[in-house]
Amino acid sequence: MVNKRTTSSTWMRGVANTLFAQGLDVATLFAQAGLRIENLEHVEFRWPTEGISKLWMIAAERSGNPDIGLSSPYARPNHFGLVGYAMMSSPDLETGLARAIRYNSVVSDAMMITLDPGKGGKWARVELFGGECPIPRQRNDYLLLTVLTFCRLMLGRPPQLLAAAFRHHQPSSLAAYNEAFNAPLQFEAPFNGLLISREDLASKLPTAAPELADFHDRMAEQALRSLEHADVSHRARQAVACRLLDGAPLRSTIAAALNMSDHTFQRRLTSEGTSFTKLVDETRRELVQQHLADRRLSSAEIAYLLGYADQSTFFRATHRWFGESPGEYRARVTAGPRAADR
Repeated sequence: MVNKRTTSSTWMRGVANTLFAQGLDVATLFAQAGLRIENLEHVEFRWPTEGISKLWMIAAERSGNPDIGLSSPYARPNHFGLVGYAMMSSPDLETGLARAIRYNSVVSDAMMITLDPGKGGKWARVELFGGECPIPRQRNDYLLLTVLTFCRLMLGRPPQLLAAAFRHHQPSSLAAYNEAFNAPLQFEAPFNGLLISREDLASKLPTAAPELADFHDRMAEQALRSLEHADVSHRARQAVACRLLDGAPLRSTIAAALNMSDHTFQRRLTSEGTSFTKLVDETRRELVQQHLADRRLSSAEIAYLLGYADQSTFFRATHRWFGESPGEYRARVTAGPRAADR
């Protein structure tokens, strides 16, 4: 499978609790999405990203609430597993978020979190990878609100957001967004993220505990190593995705990003039944599927974002992957209601 991105059971328990609190039959929703709710009891189980997107689509449809992703999330440290406790024991908010970034794959390798400079602070940017299934806005909404809720838990008070950005188009009503984020809203933005002030990022955490932070770091590192040993290609795809804007990266560049020698990196990919050339191609294919589901991006923009030298090369790749042009593929996968509204 090209896409094998997964999310932890600890995170999915938070999703299930949130949907249950809205009065939904969660077991039925899981079954309709092709997921077995019994697997929530297995802490080691990992949930496929496409199934999670389907779950949110069905939940929005069954509830009749397009803003269901903004329902108060059950964000608790245990829903981030070991990572949550490592974050809570950090000295300040920025360090806590840095730990979330460092150990992100333990929670989910289907999402990526970064901290990037912004006016007055830093953007906590989040990116979801959904494979062939378009990501509904409810899933992105839930992720951003969960990050905000966890920042509130770490600080012991609500942070004063400078802005909240969303890639999807502006919905007809902003009431739920205003209540959830209490900040200037940006829609049809180039990314999903929260602009957190320098003051909040530097704020000391009331739960800071240096001795526990060291312990939690060791445990989280161990969990991360276990995942990394199991599948280096997942981490490599994330590293490739971050660098495609400058063209296809060199294998040695990605190996260095993963703290490996080029030889070790090549050997690990071979042992996982892939190669670096194939990995870059599969990463581009997955991102093309995601971008073509977004009607706001033109083919030229997508080709640029994925580091293609010209559109003709991009068109040939799309024909090779899907047997059709970018426009034909987009028309097929976006037929019917807009994914962002489902």
